[in-house]
Amino acid sequence: MFGGGTPELSAESYPDKRNIPRMDFLVLFLLYLALVLLGFVMICIGSKTHYLQGLISRGAQVFSYIIPECLQRAMLSVLHYLFHTRNYTFVVLHLILQGMVYTEYTWEIFGLCQQLEFSLYYLFLPYLLLIVNLLFFTLSCVTNPGTITKANELLFLQVYEFDGVMFPKNVRCPTCDLRKPARSKHCGVCNRCVHRFDHHCVWVNNCIGAWNTRYFLSYLFTLTASAATMAVVSTVFLVRLVVMSDVYLQTYVDDLGHLQVVDTVFLVQYLFLTFPRIVFLVGFVVVLSFLLGGYLCFCLYLAATNQTTNEWYKGDRAWCQHCPHVARPPAAEPQAYRNIHSHGLWSNLREIFLPATACYERKEK
Repeated sequence: MFGGGTPELSAESYPDKRNIPRMDFLVLFLLYLALVLLGFVMICIGSKTHYLQGLISRGAQVFSYIIPECLQRAMLSVLHYLFHTRNYTFVVLHLILQGMVYTEYTWEIFGLCQQLEFSLYYLFLPYLLLIVNLLFFTLSCVTNPGTITKANELLFLQVYEFDGVMFPKNVRCPTCDLRKPARSKHCGVCNRCVHRFDHHCVWVNNCIGAWNTRYFLSYLFTLTASAATMAVVSTVFLVRLVVMSDVYLQTYVDDLGHLQVVDTVFLVQYLFLTFPRIVFLVGFVVVLSFLLGGYLCFCLYLAATNQTTNEWYKGDRAWCQHCPHVARPPAAEPQAYRNIHSHGLWSNLREIFLPATACYERKEK
């Protein structure tokens, strides 16, 4: 429909709705998306449980008997390269996906929305968010996250208090041969110790630490906002098309030959047949908005409570890191580990967006 030009946006341009059969595969596709989202949420929630880790381990054992050994080695090599070495694969993939989404938005939705007299401020908002997002994306990629060296080791040792549980005193990194400051961690991917280590992000090909967490949060916020804005614009465009064409007032003949009134499911299926790429784009950015929004809320929670992803993940095990050979009693309370770094919402946020030691290396140089 879009190959030869822009379609006419009137009721006469639509075919007879009664001759359009139901698209049962779309219902299955929506069910598939729901199951994928449910699985993603379950993995995020249950990633800290030993039960889920046991299931993954047993699943890997089952697949090891099915998949040939040569293919297993090839898969492990690819996974090691993608997730355990610094490479630009996901950076390029990120830019390609973003480019494809904005190309589709520009090529089809933008022009059609102009015909429907949408506000230009409304239509240009995704582009503004894209520019800001690419700025923070670049800063997240290139900014030093807080690499610990011989020169700044003593400085970082004085920044955070040792809690004696998750971060005991006088511990040296066996790889870097440096004393480990509180809240630091050695990143096996980058092969360096990072101050206030949060996680290694493959999408920016960099560690997220004390000096670039603010850029990463801003990048994540603008990415979520751009996906949500594009989802809203595209959805409003489709809704206005439905209202203008009076599709929802029509009837159709179902598989049994009965006359049925057009319902929401039928409308979605009809729009999928009429505007397949736009509907697919809407589905993609809506799912992406929910995923990014959930992760953004999690990161904001960590920022508000002055925790890192590494500390949150290890928090339920940290109570006994100083006594690894002692079994945890069944009724033991988890309050042995306490977050001593949280000093109120505004102080926690100021620590992230105005890190005290961010200009240390510039001053030294």
